[in-house]
Parts: sequence; C-alpha cells; structure tokens
Amino acid sequence: MKISVQKVLNKEQLDQVFKIREEVFVIEQEVDPAEEYDEFEETSIHFLAKLEEEPAGTARWRFTDKGIKLERFAVLKPMRGKGVGQALVKAVLEDIGRHPESKGKKCYMHAQLDAMPLYAKFGFKQVGEMFEECSILHYKMELYL
Repeated sequence: MKISVQKVLNKEQLDQVFKIREEVFVIEQEVDPAEEYDEFEETSIHFLAKLEEEPAGTARWRFTDKGIKLERFAVLKPMRGKGVGQALVKAVLEDIGRHPESKGKKCYMHAQLDAMPLYAKFGFKQVGEMFEECSILHYKMELYL
C-alpha cells in the first residue's frame, strides 16, 4: 500500500486535515470542537498523510517555549494499522530536523495511551505521571534531537 505524507501548503489540504481531525477527535473521541481547534492552527506546520491517494491521517508541530511540540496526530479508523501513523511521525521528525533552530531542542508530545508504543519506536520516552486531557488519558513523551 502506498503511503505519502506531505506538508500542508494550501487551504484545500488544510480543509482535509481539519476533516480528519473532526472525524477522529470530535466525532470518534468526543473532544469538544472548542478544545480541538486552537490559536496555533495558523502558526503550526501541518501534515497530511494519504493511503493510496485517499486522505488518511494528519499531524502538526510547532516551536514552543519548552521546545518543539508534536500534536494532533490522527489516523482515520479504516486506515489504522497500515503504517500511516509511522509515516507521519517519520515525516514530522524529518521536517523538524531540517530546521536549524531545532538542534539540541527537546521534542515533546501529549500521547494517548494506545499511541505510546508508536512514539516509543522513534525513541520518545514517557515522562511524569499520567494525566487527563479532553477526558482522554495521556502521558507526556519526550525526545531530544
């Protein structure tokens, strides 16, 4: 199966990203839309994954005062278990690595429990106590570049 991941460069792609997040977070996981969409949409770097040319998943990253935050990883239910999540993490980390100001910075994320093994494959380590965000259990995970 062919998976492609591209950086979002236009409104049409961003609309597909929001549609995936709507499906996964708002509908499936019952996250309040007010929590899902935030003030960082404009300043984050978004990615769109496609499986056999069909929109399948998304993620974004941004610089923060604590390092580099990876967030909003979502794969549509029928597309799960096919390597889309792995392709997204790989593409995001490669993109971060191309930014000179990312050197030596900490990458971090709030990982849902069932996604932790995926992030661990890329060297992310669990940090601190479990916490709840949008009524979903998470751990913070970190990776130093």
